[in-house]
Amino acid sequence: MAEPARERLSGLNTYFDKRFERQAVKILPGEYFASNTATMIVTVLGSCVAACLQDCKNKVHGMNHFLLPCDYPGDNHGHGGPARYGMHAMELLINDMIRLGADRRHIQAKVFGGGNVMSKLSHSCVGEKNAEFVIDYLRTEHIPVRAKDLLGDYPRKIYFLPESGQVRVKKIKRLQNTTIIDRESIYQRKLKEQHLRTTFDFFNVEPQ
Repeated sequence: MAEPARERLSGLNTYFDKRFERQAVKILPGEYFASNTATMIVTVLGSCVAACLQDCKNKVHGMNHFLLPCDYPGDNHGHGGPARYGMHAMELLINDMIRLGADRRHIQAKVFGGGNVMSKLSHSCVGEKNAEFVIDYLRTEHIPVRAKDLLGDYPRKIYFLPESGQVRVKKIKRLQNTTIIDRESIYQRKLKEQHLRTTFDFFNVEPQ
């Protein structure tokens, strides 16, 4: 039996959106949110990607916001080291949706982001690798992609309205400050450090 509406709001930015006249949750890099209420989900993407997932039959929706920690190694099944972080972000969201009553068989996706906006990381095509990963993952998991707006040179602001399943995208062609890029750069650095620590621990075998 599905759980009653009990959203995981702790630590997330909740507010009343005056433009849409409704309650909303804004997620940041590394966060996700699932709901079986009419809560709108909002995020701002640079090189990160977001998957907007919805089970229309059971009225459950959710969104994540993630970035691979370093170059995606081209493993189409998402089993490479960096891709594990993307897989984790996807599974956390899907599992939370299932907890709220979704059926994995009915989940559909709309995906956004992967822009080339982090000049310091452009040599590694971070946005392109993130976009490639999310499409590969959804294809492997047999989750249909109903809409996508990936790559390009601009950050995006995403509004996910659950009743209609509509996602509104605003491309930010003039940055007022560097908040988006700074936030993703910090997140990228933390992921790389975490990835390196994990790799080191794996080979840290004590002699007999």
